[in-house]
Amino acid sequence: MSDCGCHAEANTAAERRVLWIALALNAAMAVIGSLAGWWAQSTGLVADALDMLSDATAYAIGLAAIGRSARFKQRAAGVSGSLLLLLGVGVLVEVGRRAWFGSEPIGWPIVATALVSLAVNLTVLRLLRPFRTGEVHLHATWIFTRADVVANIGVVVSGLLILATGWRYPDLVVGALIGLYVCKEALEILSEAREAGPTRAVPKERS
Repeated sequence: MSDCGCHAEANTAAERRVLWIALALNAAMAVIGSLAGWWAQSTGLVADALDMLSDATAYAIGLAAIGRSARFKQRAAGVSGSLLLLLGVGVLVEVGRRAWFGSEPIGWPIVATALVSLAVNLTVLRLLRPFRTGEVHLHATWIFTRADVVANIGVVVSGLLILATGWRYPDLVVGALIGLYVCKEALEILSEAREAGPTRAVPKERS
């Protein structure tokens, strides 16, 4: 096959397709998780749903950044990190509110919803695997989804503990841990965005 110069366009089309799928799945689970979290009085589910909403926003920013300058992509990653940090702080505030005013989380909808979210995020993480060492704005989307998988597992565990013990504290603890983890991932994205310049398109993968 002759070198027609089409590879860059093909890669961009593939990136767009993956990000559109990730955007649709995360937006759907953000709505489902929010409703389930409200009904089940679960801080963990609400935190997870807000995290997926933030992810959907990040994927939309990633779509807007494709084909743009390195500076635009750097700024897009910075916006994604800032949104994620704001979300993490908001989750911690909500955990504090529910700890103070009380809540009665219901275990089985927490487990069921978190398992669906986990399946969705594992699918998205597989699709985003090529972005692990991609440009900074795309690498940020992979970090987001990796954080989601960890959060989903935590919510499943909290739901199982609630079913086994009847205590509300596992939900509060997991909600707080998700908030802290989200803040940590946000700071990682912001750090990479600051380090990434026009000549630094491929950040080093973090373990």
